[in-house]
Amino acid sequence: SSPAPLPRRHPRLPTRAAPLSAVAEPPVATASHELPLERVATQPLPWKEMGFAYVRTNTYLRYTCRVPDDPNEPVKWDEGVSETNPTINVPIGATALHYGQSCFEGLKAFHCADGTVRLFRPDQNAIRLARSANRLVMPQVPADLFIAACKRAVRENIDYVPPYSSGGSLYVRPLLLGTGSVIGLSPSKEYTFLVMVTPVGDYYKGGLSPVSALVTDGYDRAAPRGIGHVKVAGNYAADLLPNVETKRAGYAVNLYLDAKEGRYIEEFGTSNFVAVKGAKYVTPDSASVLESITNKSLMELAPEVGLEVERRPVDVAELEEFDEVAACGTAVVVTLIGEVVVKGESKKVGKDGEGKKFRELYKIVRDIQKGDAEDTRGWTYNVYE
Repeated sequence: SSPAPLPRRHPRLPTRAAPLSAVAEPPVATASHELPLERVATQPLPWKEMGFAYVRTNTYLRYTCRVPDDPNEPVKWDEGVSETNPTINVPIGATALHYGQSCFEGLKAFHCADGTVRLFRPDQNAIRLARSANRLVMPQVPADLFIAACKRAVRENIDYVPPYSSGGSLYVRPLLLGTGSVIGLSPSKEYTFLVMVTPVGDYYKGGLSPVSALVTDGYDRAAPRGIGHVKVAGNYAADLLPNVETKRAGYAVNLYLDAKEGRYIEEFGTSNFVAVKGAKYVTPDSASVLESITNKSLMELAPEVGLEVERRPVDVAELEEFDEVAACGTAVVVTLIGEVVVKGESKKVGKDGEGKKFRELYKIVRDIQKGDAEDTRGWTYNVYE
């Protein structure tokens, strides 16, 4: 007898969040005769046109735990469940809603040249999430659970992994939330760990074309000894208004100075500040800056392009002295900066935005991510291993 027809796939999905009524379809079933890697990029999506926006996928993962009353008793996470409905039930008294007990991560999975699908440096994201959890008095997600959950989420949505030829990736967003009901200010007793994924293209449409940045005036991103060094929801809430105002003013990114003196460069709204000056790779040394895994990777690779890493305070007055300036982060790897506006004054940075060294570093990172170069550092993790 002839084989059964393949199950119906999702219709072409919007590249922005849709109302629940538009996304409540059941997930795509998997034909039993299909090998997992043959299902990469089998969703009918405009892969080369995708930006950095939410697209509903098949499933997300949910893990829960309860903090024991006995502080000597270890926290135990459950085995996790796969959810298809793109909504979650959260108690009205959840600490994530009232007191911002919420942190998250961002990493990517890539369809590689050899046909495998690999995550980029998930072990480092696990470390950073643990640091964030500690700061918000939340239980850590063990690194082995974190990595296994990220792999599982990618496997369950393998048909949404953009093809190698597109240059896109499957963005993985783990979230840790306080979901126990508390009215007085205190940590939750119950927690939920979620892992969702969505296919993405470039965060900034300009790619490696230089963009203009605006120094944020009148707002601070983080205070000394605050929570700027951890990836918690509150940090990003603080940037929403300045970010919107920056975009309305016609700039791609905003740049923050330190809260104490308003003199030293901290970081861009959603990414680290990096620069090249002579043979130096320069990035701010500040306890208020979130440690970017992309920046960490670039610093480790810098000697390969003849640069010595220099972490130090960076005075905003030094901007025009740099040979190259860029924003770096998971979403972009690097975005070249050709101009920074400080208190209405335009400061040209770099040599016409050429960004020679950052282009070299960008290529090295992307080649490792896509499997075009050998991963000699063990940075990539096969999602089927």
